[in-house]
Parts: sequence; structure tokens; C-alpha cells
Amino acid sequence: MEVAGGTDITDCIARFARRRQRGVSILSGAGSVVGVTLRQPSAPGAAVVALHGRFEILSLTGAFLPGPAPPGSTGLTVYLSGGQGQVVGGSVVGPLIAAGPVMVVAATFANATYERLPLSEEELAQEGEGQGQVPGIPGAGGLPEQHPPPLPGFNLPPNLVHNGGHLSHDPFPWPHPRPPF
Repeated sequence: MEVAGGTDITDCIARFARRRQRGVSILSGAGSVVGVTLRQPSAPGAAVVALHGRFEILSLTGAFLPGPAPPGSTGLTVYLSGGQGQVVGGSVVGPLIAAGPVMVVAATFANATYERLPLSEEELAQEGEGQGQVPGIPGAGGLPEQHPPPLPGFNLPPNLVHNGGHLSHDPFPWPHPRPPF
């Protein structure tokens, strides 16, 4: 996604999630911002700081769910580098204004929903998983562990495979013998 300069990155992504009814998982971002308000949980009293000036994005992560997701289930975390090399970061609690185009790498999900974990006993019983069984986890009372069949030759064509995945001949023949390495 490209967020235009002068716009609020947080608001743009939140509106995208709402309008398209998609969940958005922010994986990374690149570009500059000119203003941000952060909550820094490691600071005494979880201080909220407003930063002004130009900062480069070092890391941008987060998640946005379409409504009706509860407050606090969506948002961004950002780490920024200032002009003197200082690094600051935290949870974005106000506008995050792009200085120029900001590129955001994200995965989007159709039918994204908000779930609270662990599931209640009632929910487990409705799904037929009562008794604390977890399907597919060995020793957890669920389904037996299953292993996929071995892939001979790591998906090489059958004519190149011989006993246990070893090549029967060189798939890249050289016009002369290979030099020793």
C-alpha cells in the first residue's frame, strides 16, 4: 500500500479495513513521518509523547480489524529514527503523518473476526472439542500425529530421482569435467 504524503497513516489503513471489510496485518513500512503521538509503555506512567519534526520509519507493525472490533484491538506500533540518530518508538495513539509517500507492506484477510482466547468450555463443546482435546497435537488427546509422505528428490522430476532422492545423473551437464571445489 502507498500512503500519500501529508495524510494520517493510521487513519488511512483503518478506513481501508472498514470500507473493504478486511482485516489488515501490517508487516513493515518505509518512508518518513513529520509528526506522531506515541504511548511508551516502558516510560514511567506509560507516558504519551507528541513528536514533531522529520523521522524515518525503522519499523512499522500492527493490525486493523473491520467493525465491530473492540477498541484496542487495532492499531500501530512504530519505531522511528530522528535526525541525530536517536531512536524512539511505541504505540501510535494519535496521528502518524506521512512526510512523503510511505510504503506499507501488509497482508489482508477476508472474513477477519475478533476472538478472545482461550475459548470457553461452552464454545469448545459447541465445536465438539470438549474434554480439552486439541486436534492434531500429539499427546493432547486429539487426532493422531500425521506426517506427510516423503518427497523424493525434493520435487525433482521422476527421471532425475534415484534411491532416496539422490540424482541419477547430472541435470546440468558440463561440456568438460567440473573443477574440484
